[in-house]
Amino acid sequence: MSPQWQKSSFSGIDAEDCVEAAHAEGHLLLRESDTPHATLTVTPEGLAALIRTCKAARRFPVLSTAAS
Repeated sequence: MSPQWQKSSFSGIDAEDCVEAAHAEGHLLLRESDTPHATLTVTPEGLAALIRTCKAARRFPVLSTAAS
């Protein structure tokens, strides 16, 4: 069964380039609408960790430069 992709609410209604997400067998699928053949597969826990790290880097910019 093919995944049902949903466009990010941050993309706006008429946006050409947007992030899309789908669910498949315990994993989340992410892709950009302009490159639908390139799909990133993550676990819900992995995506949550990525989001937490990105939010922390915005609050504490030194974290974002430390990895460089």
